[in-house]
Parts: sequence; structure tokens; C-alpha cells
Amino acid sequence: MPSAAIRLDPAFRVGPLDRRLFGTFVEHMGRCVYTGIYEPEHPTADEDGFRTDVLELVRELGPTVVRYPGGNFVSGYRWEDGVGPVEERPRRLDLAWRSIETNEVGFNEFMAWARKAELEPIMAVNLGTRGVQEACELLEYANLPAGTSFSDQRVAHGEKQPHDVRMWCLGNEMDGPWQVGHKTASEYGRVAAETARAMRMVDPTVELIACGSSNSAMPTFAAWEAVILEHTYHMVDHISMHAYYEEVSGDLPTFLASGVDMDRFIEAVVATADHVGARLRNPKKLGISFDEWNVWYEKGRFVGAGNLEIEQAPRLIEDVFNVADAVVVGDLLITLLRHADRVAIACQAQLVNVIAPIRTEPGGPAWRQTIFHPFAHTSRLAHGQVLRPVLDSPTYSTSKFGEVPVLDATATWDEGTGSLSVFAVNRSSADPLDVVVTLTSFGALEVAEAMELSDGDPYAANTEQEPERVQPRPLAVMLEDGVLRFTLPPVAWSAVSLTQVRAQT
Repeated sequence: MPSAAIRLDPAFRVGPLDRRLFGTFVEHMGRCVYTGIYEPEHPTADEDGFRTDVLELVRELGPTVVRYPGGNFVSGYRWEDGVGPVEERPRRLDLAWRSIETNEVGFNEFMAWARKAELEPIMAVNLGTRGVQEACELLEYANLPAGTSFSDQRVAHGEKQPHDVRMWCLGNEMDGPWQVGHKTASEYGRVAAETARAMRMVDPTVELIACGSSNSAMPTFAAWEAVILEHTYHMVDHISMHAYYEEVSGDLPTFLASGVDMDRFIEAVVATADHVGARLRNPKKLGISFDEWNVWYEKGRFVGAGNLEIEQAPRLIEDVFNVADAVVVGDLLITLLRHADRVAIACQAQLVNVIAPIRTEPGGPAWRQTIFHPFAHTSRLAHGQVLRPVLDSPTYSTSKFGEVPVLDATATWDEGTGSLSVFAVNRSSADPLDVVVTLTSFGALEVAEAMELSDGDPYAANTEQEPERVQPRPLAVMLEDGVLRFTLPPVAWSAVSLTQVRAQT
């Protein structure tokens, strides 16, 4: 049986884990909002129309921040449509997804839901069909206490206290020709810089995110980042990244190595940002907001949604995820953790129904997809410092990435609580893998919990009929003299939590 080794030491650190890395995304797309988080007629709906069965699953999933309201949707969105008396709000045609937007859920309703879900909001502003003025007006509405036109409107709408939204995306995927209001790098860089400057005049404490490339396959990738950062580097805190992965033509080995591509993508954006910072003689290190990432099987169909019928809350990209998808999601989380020194924010896209860890049926149940589990447990267990493991792993061949390690792993260490968490995946689709983890530098440890997610059928999935078909199960581990041993089946994700044994006083 192949074997791999991990050596961990509390002194070998990537950096502190920003808990905003465990973010999610709610867009007015498909059934994410309507019959997803919001369904007033549902048996579990609360007094505000939000599904409490979904809220319970969101709290279990454990995201920390939520990006809203898009996504492509935001590039044609008029935020004013979603405030004030609901019965007076207009029904609009959303060009991004050719959908009827009722505006029944708007800015204040979403803020109320985010409070219920215990999530910090990340707002996106429309830099597609709108610009500096509208962004500043929304910020004034959201964050100023009172005494100005838009803050007084919020108070009149029943929200006496400011929402105090700290994080703001300066548009969405503005390099994409599918985007309403698509711009060149120079056009976007200029409007983003002017918007950032004006927003900081309204509220100097905001944290701003510039749009990076929509994905690394864009023909303008890296050149886009270089140009827009020439305009915005002094004014923004982060640059965004988006990436989606899928199994193509039955090539499971390459799909399981998707984390390799995410690694290279992050490193390329960091290198580009640092180059621009050096040229501008700015010592600031720009953060990464990886604010869209996931597995997505129908992406090509929706690049340009002009072929869609106009509907209200249509069923769009409601992918059913399998075990292999969950293992890839677990590995992408490992990759994000590995770059915790630069990745400050990350949002799995999306939260409910639309390529989501949570599925619902109108008037019916809500259930966990396979990808729910690695996210929920990583978010729950990962705290403190991200460690830099030394890995010794066999490799296997892929059609896209060449030779890649069979094992991928990372760990976090919370010195205050004495908690150590190890996350590992076996990318092999054929062979189990013996894993040996050396932990002698941590002193006496004991295993708190150990789990793995796998199945004899890597394409097994959870459905409305079988919502518990795939879920984590206990992983057999052995800990002796500071060495942890376990065996991972093929196509498997795992998490082991250990605690330091404190001396008795």
C-alpha cells in the first residue's frame, strides 16, 4: 500500500488564520434567495419570511461572512429598488440571469437575515451600469448614523441603527464580456479608483476589494490585474479571485488535483500584485479575496444567459454533488488555508440551491449536499495559526497538471487552547494511502475526534430521497509516542482534531 508522511512543528507557520476565509455567497440568482433562504409560505418560515430550517443548516455549515447581492446580478442592480415599503417596490428584469426580480428581499431584509445567520456582510456595488455616485449613496444609507438624506431614509425605513458594513466589492467580474457594463482594464481601473476614493470620503474605515480576473483562463489574465492595480493599489485592500472546477470527460484523476490549479492561480496573482506594489514603491501587501470558488458543472452554459427563458426564481445550476466533488472542495479549503498569509477572505459560491452545499424544495425539505461536510468541519475545527507541513508523498499522473502528490494536507494550531487540527485528502482514485504524521514537537497529545468522507462509489450523492446517503464517518487512528497513523481510502477527505494534554497542577 502506498504511504505518505507529514511532519508538523508549531514553529513552522504560514500565518494566522483569518476566519473570513470561511465565507459564503448569496446572489439574486435562481432559487438562492426565493425558496432558498426566503419563503414566507414555508412551514418553517419565521416572522420575516426566512426559512428556519435553512438558517439551522447555515449555522451548522459555519460560514463567517456572506457576499451579496452578486455576482453578475449586481452589475444591473438598483439598490434603491429593494428598500422602503415592499408593496411599492418595482418588479425588474435582471439581465444577468434573465429573471424577474420582485425586490421583495432587499438590502434591509438581507441585513436582517445575515444577523439571524450570524454572518458579517460583504456588499458588492454596481460598477456595470452605475458608478461613483450610486456606490456612495448606498454606503451613506448603510453606514452613516443619521442626519443626511440617505441615512435618514434608512431610519425612515425602520432601521434606526447603521448596518456598519465594513467590506465592499467594487463591482463584479468586470473583465467578462458576459457582464452587463463590461469594461476594459483601463476603464474599470479608473472607475474603481474613483469609487474607492469617494467611498473612503464617506466612511474612511471601509475595506475595499477590486475586481481581479474572472478566472485564470481569461485571455487578459495577469495583464488585467497589473493594469487595474496601477490605478487602485493605493486605494484598495484586496483583489478578488474566482475559480470553479469540474470533472471533464470522465478524467477523475485530473479533477481530484484541482487544488494544484488553485495553488498556481493564487501564486500568480500574488506575484502580479507584489510586482505592481514594488513598481509603485508601496510597502503594503495586498490581500486576496477569493470571493467565488466551488465545483460547478454547468458553467459554460451560463456564460451569457441570453438563451434563458424569462422566469421568476428559475431553477438554475442546481448541481447535485457527489463524493469526488466533496473531496475536491475539502482539498480547495486546504489550498486556501495554505495561503492564509495572503488569502484574507474566501466565499464558497453559492449558499443555497445554486451550486450550493444546501438544497431545498419549495414547501418541502432542506438537506445537506456532500460538499456541506468538509466545509462545515473545516470551519469548525480550523483555528489559530496555519502551519506549514513538510509532506513526503508519492505522486500520480494527470492529463492537465503532470505529476502531482497523492496526499495533500495542512494543519492549524491554536496555542491558547492547545488544539491541533490536521486536514488531509487522498487524491488517488485507485489506492488507499497510509499516512504517518509526526507530532513530537507538540508535547503530549490526545485525539479528540477523527473523521473521513469517502465511499465505495465516488459518484454517490445526497438527494431529497436519500439526504443522508453520504456523510462523514469515524476514521480509525493510532497515536503513539507523538506519531499519528491512519489509512485513507481512495478519493477521501479527512480531519483529525487533537488536544494538548495539560500537566495537572
